[in-house]
Amino acid sequence: MKLPALDYVRPQSLAEAIACLRAAGGTAKLLSGGQSLMPTLAFRLANPSLLVDLGGVPGLDRIEQGPTGELVVGARVRWVDLERSALVASAHPLTAAALEHVAHYPIRNRGTVGGSLAHADPAAEWPGLCVACDALIDVLGPDGLSQIRAADFLLGPLSTVLADDQIITAIHLPQWPVARRWAFQEFARRRGDFALAGVYVFHDLDADARMTDVHVAVIGACHRAHRLCDVEQMLEGERASTALFDAAATQAAAQVDPPNDIHGSAAYRRGLVRTLLARALAQASARAH
Repeated sequence: MKLPALDYVRPQSLAEAIACLRAAGGTAKLLSGGQSLMPTLAFRLANPSLLVDLGGVPGLDRIEQGPTGELVVGARVRWVDLERSALVASAHPLTAAALEHVAHYPIRNRGTVGGSLAHADPAAEWPGLCVACDALIDVLGPDGLSQIRAADFLLGPLSTVLADDQIITAIHLPQWPVARRWAFQEFARRRGDFALAGVYVFHDLDADARMTDVHVAVIGACHRAHRLCDVEQMLEGERASTALFDAAATQAAAQVDPPNDIHGSAAYRRGLVRTLLARALAQASARAH
C-alpha cells in the first residue's frame, strides 16, 4: 500500500499543529489513528502535500467526567481505550453497547473517535451516537476554541463543517440518567462491517410511566447520521406498547432516504430500519432501571 509523495510533520502542541495546517493552505491532512485516512491515500482519493501527525500532541487522549456530569472524550482516544474504560461503562452505557459493533480488532486498536467524526461515514457508529446524544464537539482553530453540535457538524457523506485549519479536540456526551431506558440495534453482513442500517433509541419515564425526552437516530440508511424528529414526537408523552412501537417503526421506514448500492437496495434498508427500530424500542422499554 504505497502512499503518494508528501511531507510529514509531528507537532508537539495544538498551536504548532494549527500553524502547520495554515501554512499548508488547505493541502494538509491530519493523521490521528489513520484507519480511514491511509486507505484513502493509498487509493489516491486524497492527495495532500502534508501529513500532520497528532500523535505527539498531549491532552487529546483523556476520558473523564466533566463538571456537569458529562462524559468528555479526547479526540485521540481509541476504541480500545473506550472499551477498557470503567467510567464509560458506568457513565454512558449506550456508548459501551455501540462499541461492540465498531469495526474489527486491529482497527479498534488504532482508530480514534476524532478521526471517525472527521471522516463522517454515514454508516459509522460514533457519529450516529454523537448525533443521538446531542453531543458537543470541541473544535480548535486560529480564532480559538468553539463548540459545535454533532447534528450541525455533519453535512453529508464524508463531509463536515470542519475547516482546513481546524482540529477536533474533544467530544462532550451529556450526563446520562441512571434510570434511562436505551437500546442500540444494528445490522451488518459481518460483525464489525459497516452497518447497512442501525438505530439508537433512548428515553426517560415520568411519574405516570410515559416516555419523555425521546431520542431516535439512524445510521447506514441515510446520507448522514440524523435524528428522526417526527418519530420522536410520535413517541413523546406516550406509554409503551407494541402497537405504538410498530407505528413508530413504520413511520421511521417512510422517513429515511437510504441509498441504493451493491450492499443493499433502498427498499431493503427501509425494511431494516423498521425491524431494528421496533426491536430497539421494545428492548429499551423492557430494560430494568
